Amino acid sequence: MKKKYAIGIDLGTTHSALSFLSLDAEKGRGAQQAVLPVPQLTAPGTIESKQLLPSFLYLAANAEFPEGSLGLPWNKSLGEVTGEFARTHGAKVPTRLVSSAKSWLGHPTVDRRSAILPWGAPQDVTKVSPVDASAKYLEHLRHAWERELPKLAEQDVVITVPASFDAAARDLTLEAASKAGLSRVTLLEEPQAALYAWLEAQGDNWRKSLKPGDVLLIIDVGGGTSDFSLIGVSDAGGELQLERLAVGDHILLGGDNMDLALAYTLNEKFKAQGKTLDNWQMASLTQACRVAKEMMTTDAALAKAPITVPGRGSSLIGGTLKTELLREELERVLVEGFFPRVAVTELPRQSLRGGLTQMSLPYAQDAAVTKHLAAFLSRQAGSLGLKHAFARPTAVLFNGGVFKAQSLRTRIIETLNSWLKADGAAEARELDGADLDLAVARGAAYYGWVKAGHGIRIRGGTARSYYVGVESSGLAVPGFTPPVKALCVAPFGMEEGTQADIPPQEFGLVVGEPTRFRFFSSSTRRDDKVGEMLDDASVLEELPPIETALPGAGGALVPVNIQAAVTELGALEVRCLERGGKGRWKLELNVRAD
Repeated sequence: MKKKYAIGIDLGTTHSALSFLSLDAEKGRGAQQAVLPVPQLTAPGTIESKQLLPSFLYLAANAEFPEGSLGLPWNKSLGEVTGEFARTHGAKVPTRLVSSAKSWLGHPTVDRRSAILPWGAPQDVTKVSPVDASAKYLEHLRHAWERELPKLAEQDVVITVPASFDAAARDLTLEAASKAGLSRVTLLEEPQAALYAWLEAQGDNWRKSLKPGDVLLIIDVGGGTSDFSLIGVSDAGGELQLERLAVGDHILLGGDNMDLALAYTLNEKFKAQGKTLDNWQMASLTQACRVAKEMMTTDAALAKAPITVPGRGSSLIGGTLKTELLREELERVLVEGFFPRVAVTELPRQSLRGGLTQMSLPYAQDAAVTKHLAAFLSRQAGSLGLKHAFARPTAVLFNGGVFKAQSLRTRIIETLNSWLKADGAAEARELDGADLDLAVARGAAYYGWVKAGHGIRIRGGTARSYYVGVESSGLAVPGFTPPVKALCVAPFGMEEGTQADIPPQEFGLVVGEPTRFRFFSSSTRRDDKVGEMLDDASVLEELPPIETALPGAGGALVPVNIQAAVTELGALEVRCLERGGKGRWKLELNVRAD
């Protein structure tokens, strides 16, 4: 028999990594986890193995490098580069550098299968799609694995995604994995992966750090997104139990924003010297700031980091531009700009947008992570039925490379505890032992181990009850539209990986023509059962509809029964099953968007 592994992949905005452990070990805590060394170019003709694969793709121009100098052990004639050299060289030629592909993968208003990256690159650059760029990173990891270990297509692989990714972004992640040759893939939320990594690292000691009644806040600020999750700790027959209570919205705010803010700060230095940077140089400066930020957050003793921006000819500036990023500038921009001290009532600013705007990533309008945290905790107080003004965490687990900076962790803990103190609650404590670079990959692998029947599993379940709209039949009445009833398809607390058959009743499904499916939810109706029909949907909160044309004969009304399921990642699937099994249609709604 071929050896089986639990394999976790962190497909990150800034870095990707693969961690694994053997499923053939004796039952118990399992074999020691290992992080895969990933061979990658660090310079033309130079290959080094590193634990992290930078999530950057450089699209080399013809004859830009000597023939064969970009080759890897599994492909001697590459014309594109992923990893460390892509990142460092791409900082000098940003118009050929694909970055933040994961953020674009979650951007719903662009065609994510179209060749659009690098965004804004000139016509002579052959572009790639966000899906294809993501597939390149996964393919690189697959080749690195298969140099010495069994084919990855024959193994179960867990790939992590932001908790707030919608159904389309998750599907596109699976599509990228398929393009990379991975066929047996499960998706896992990144904050949960971080918690799984912490649980594994703690061993049985985690029960000494958490107790029944604790509410754990996971704050995950990565390269592209800020994710918040709440995990509850309870006692189940004398055993501690973990349950995901809530996740936050999709907030495009992270390391990319911080790099740009540092670039704007250093650009003011150049302006003071009478030097003007064009768009190409600003892109290069932003990449240089990212490298400097990572250096200085990794080494707290580093007082400054060099910054170099290539020149654009003597007529414009002439020669290479040099400056330094000082520790004081880094702390001021990151701490005060992104983690200001605010009141829990101070929510993110929403500006009136201009009628015309450039197409790009939909970054958060307000860069204050602390304000987004305040909004999340305040909103969850209502969703969880709490009497407090905001959900009150008792412990905090950080994830994401930006939190290597102690000052950022300290600022969040101080701000959160000021809210708790003002509300008469005990202070929250930080959980130690998080691996900020590799936690997500390690946690994903450990989740694979847990799925095989070991360790403790984080329970989930929907935080609301969900309903699908059913149009009433009846005689037409002038001036009145037919009332819409609401069919409960997912009761409050329905667990991931479970399904529910609606008690026998047939509905007419419109196929073959454009139509609209209406969905509703409620955070207060916690006793409704699957199949219960509400005569008045107006008592519920209406969600964005799904507009589609289901395949079939035009305008046909097909008699169907309904089945509902909540997937492992929290997507509600409403399955319409034709009588006799002739046809099957599926609608998918992200039930983690609240």
